[in-house]
Amino acid sequence: MKVGYVNTQRIFRDAAAQKAGKKLEGEFAKRDQDLQRMAKQLQGLQENLEKNSVTMAETERRAKEKEFAELSREFQRRQREFREDLNLRQNEENAAVIEKANKAIKQIAEAEKFDLILQDVVWVSPKLDITDRVIKALADAK
Repeated sequence: MKVGYVNTQRIFRDAAAQKAGKKLEGEFAKRDQDLQRMAKQLQGLQENLEKNSVTMAETERRAKEKEFAELSREFQRRQREFREDLNLRQNEENAAVIEKANKAIKQIAEAEKFDLILQDVVWVSPKLDITDRVIKALADAK
């Protein structure tokens, strides 16, 4: 009986998963920058309120507080949507990596006549580990 083992965590640390991470960074960079600008704007408003609220007229102070509260709610909403969208895309990219890895594992198993290939076990002898071959197959598939 021929047995092999694949370390899934190493596959995710591999360049294929890192490439997916860079792709997501590119997709979400503009939204992230927008959120950072909005956070700086909020911080500026808060500092202005803290510094000048005593000398402001009551109506001006209330208007600034209202503006701050509305911007803060909008920032939190956008931040929440950003995180949800990013998580969804990360899950999609991870699923694609897993799908490609499973195809590579199956090809290696058939080509090298493995009877059993295990993933994610507590301990395995290094001589059974075929993770490097799977990583190489993923890199070659590009």
